[in-house]
Amino acid sequence: MTTDLRARICLCLLLLACRAAWCQVDTTANRPDSGSGDDAPMQAPPPVSGQPYPTEFAGDTEQNYWTGGFTVSSVYASNVTGGTKATGDMSYSFWPTIGLNKVTAQSQLLLSYSPGFTFYQRTSGYNQADQNVSVNLQYRISPHLTMSLQDSLSKTANIFNQPNPLSASPVSGSAPSSSAVIAPFADQIHNSAAAQLNYQVSATSMVGASGTFATLYYPSPGQVSGLYDSRSLGGSVFYSRRFGEKYNLGATYQYQQVLSSQSNLPGSQIQTQTVFAFLTIYLKPTLEVSISGGPQHYSAAQQLFPPSTSWNPMLMVSVGWQGERTTLAANYSRIISGGGGLNGAFQSNTFGASGNWRLSRNCSAGLAVNYANNKTLTPFFLFSNGGRTIAGTASAQYALGEHTSLQFGYSWTNQRYKQIEAVASVPNVNRVFVSINYRFSRPLHR
Repeated sequence: MTTDLRARICLCLLLLACRAAWCQVDTTANRPDSGSGDDAPMQAPPPVSGQPYPTEFAGDTEQNYWTGGFTVSSVYASNVTGGTKATGDMSYSFWPTIGLNKVTAQSQLLLSYSPGFTFYQRTSGYNQADQNVSVNLQYRISPHLTMSLQDSLSKTANIFNQPNPLSASPVSGSAPSSSAVIAPFADQIHNSAAAQLNYQVSATSMVGASGTFATLYYPSPGQVSGLYDSRSLGGSVFYSRRFGEKYNLGATYQYQQVLSSQSNLPGSQIQTQTVFAFLTIYLKPTLEVSISGGPQHYSAAQQLFPPSTSWNPMLMVSVGWQGERTTLAANYSRIISGGGGLNGAFQSNTFGASGNWRLSRNCSAGLAVNYANNKTLTPFFLFSNGGRTIAGTASAQYALGEHTSLQFGYSWTNQRYKQIEAVASVPNVNRVFVSINYRFSRPLHR
C-alpha cells in the first residue's frame, strides 16, 4: 500500500468521524476558543500545544478534587517472556492510585501517581513492580502570558500492563516525537518533559515557544537484543492567528536532536528541522480538525559512515471530539523520526485513534488503535532496520456501584522488525484482561 493511499484512507476515516460527530447533540463544555467573537481568550492549537486530546466525556471532569482508589486485574497473555518461543501465562496485578485536579483563577494542576505490582502464576521470575507518575501544570503569569509544564515517568517491565489499557497511548494533534518499537516484556524507563510559554499579542493572535526532553532506557540489554536506548531534545516557536470563531491559522519552526546508543555497538545522531503551516477548524465547541504540512530536513550521522541529509514533505491530520456520549481522537502523520528503540533516521507513517462510547448509564465501551510503518532512510548505517507495528485494544466497562466498576477487554500487537531479535521471534502478542476498579473523590478544602 503506497504512502499516498494510506494518507487518503486515514483522511477519509477522519472526515467520516467528523460527519458522525456533527450529527450528535452539541455540548456546552468550557473551551477557551468557544467564546463569542474575537474577544474569546486564545489557546494554543493542537498541532503546537503538545497536549493530548481529552478522553473523558463532556461534563465528567471533576475540578478541585483529589481522588484515590485501586485496580485489581487478571490477565492471560500469549507470551510473557519475550523469548524465541512463546510462553503463555496468567498474571495478577494490583494498582493503587492517587490523583489531584486543582483549578484556580490563574492555574490548573493535574497530578497522578500509580505504582503497580504484578505476579505471574507459572513464570514467577517475571514478577515486577512498576511506577507511573505524571504532572501537568498550566499557569497564567499575566493576562496575556501563560506557562505550561508537563512531565511523565513510566518504569515498567511490561508496557501492556496498565491500570487503564486504553490510556496507554494518548492521541495528540502534534507530531509524534519518536518512531517507537513496542518491547512488550522488558525492563524499560520512559521519561518525557515539556515546557511552553504562550503570549497573546492581541485579541486574535498569539506567539509561543516550547522545549522538550525525552529518554528511553532499557536497564537489562539482554532482554532487548537489537533495540537502542535513546535521548531526544528539541525546541519550537510558533505564531497563530484566529479568524472569526472557527478558524485558526499559523506557522511554526521545530528543531529536534535524537541520540541512539547501545553498549558495544555504534549509535547514531539525528537532527531534524521542520517548518510547517497549520489550520485548525472548530466545527463545534467540542469538535476540531487540524491539518499541517511543510518541508522537513534531516541530518543523520554514525561513526565511520558519511552523513545522510535530505529534504522530505511532512504532513499531519488530526481530529478531536468530546461529547456527552462519545469521545474520539485520531491522528495521521508522515514525518522523519528516530529513537524509540531504533537506530538511524526513518520515514514514519503513523496512525493512532481512540474512542469511548457511553452505551447506557452504567455501561461504556472503548477502542484504541495504533499503526506505525518505519522505513529506514539510512540503510547503510549499522543496525538501522525498519519495520512496522500494529496494536489495538478493545474494552467494555460496567458500573457495579457509585465507586466500583468492572472492566474486561482484549488487546493484540503484531510487529515486523526482522533484525530486532526482541520482537522478531514472536511477533504476535494476545492479551485478555478482567479488572475491578474502585475510585473515590473528595473536594479540596479552600
